[in-house]
Amino acid sequence: MKDQPILVIGATGKTGRRVASRLEARGLPVRRGSRSSATPFDWEAPETWASALRGARAVHVTYFPVLAFPGAVEKLESLCETARDVGVEHLVLLSGRGEQHARLGEEVVRNSGVDFTIVRAAWFAQNFSEGYLRDPVLASVLPMPGGDVAEPIIDIDDIADVAVAALTEEGHKGELYEVTGPRLMTFADMAADLTRAMGREIRHIPISFEAFHATIAEAGGSFVADVFTAIARETLDGRNAHTTDGVMRALGRPTRDFADFARDAAGTGAWTSAA
Repeated sequence: MKDQPILVIGATGKTGRRVASRLEARGLPVRRGSRSSATPFDWEAPETWASALRGARAVHVTYFPVLAFPGAVEKLESLCETARDVGVEHLVLLSGRGEQHARLGEEVVRNSGVDFTIVRAAWFAQNFSEGYLRDPVLASVLPMPGGDVAEPIIDIDDIADVAVAALTEEGHKGELYEVTGPRLMTFADMAADLTRAMGREIRHIPISFEAFHATIAEAGGSFVADVFTAIARETLDGRNAHTTDGVMRALGRPTRDFADFARDAAGTGAWTSAA
């Protein structure tokens, strides 16, 4: 069984590429699932799914861009059916914390008939260094809605480590790991940590959800803005303002602090204009 590959869906994404690299570093066979990979996988092309899944013993499942997108849960259900039909033994789903559509996706995986692990994650620290918040940080601002609502933001490296453990070790099947950072932080707190790490002031600018929508729409269009603004309204209402022990339960170690992420990202040039 160890010679069967692990399929990593979204292997070019922030989480997927970390998972794939960690598996390959262990000398494990990995099938990188993306539209441009040797065995292509495309969420918008169901005809690619069976070939990508066939022969894989386990699959790391991420949906791009998020499970809240219209049609995502239905596609996930079809994927699970295909995985079961071709003999996949274990699904590890990356889910979103406090999101109703993500919960629906979790239920699809739970009821798929395939062994599963669910990794339900808080907001990603790397959104500041390689995601949609990088450009504002480069401009020394952090315009975010939600007021003083706190979020236990998590380093994606911790998420990847949990996913790899679930994909390669015994004892993780049937588990739900809700993973967060070690402390609650407002966006003003995050701006302060970024300021210390970068050596220049990053100002948190409280904005309305309408302004947030307009900013995203300018970069990605109104449809994308609708979805991400709905997620922000849903999750920045205080429902996620508590930490969890998912990383400790999965890995037996504490989760990484945002200040450490910011320091290391600054040290590797994440916020130079050419990064």
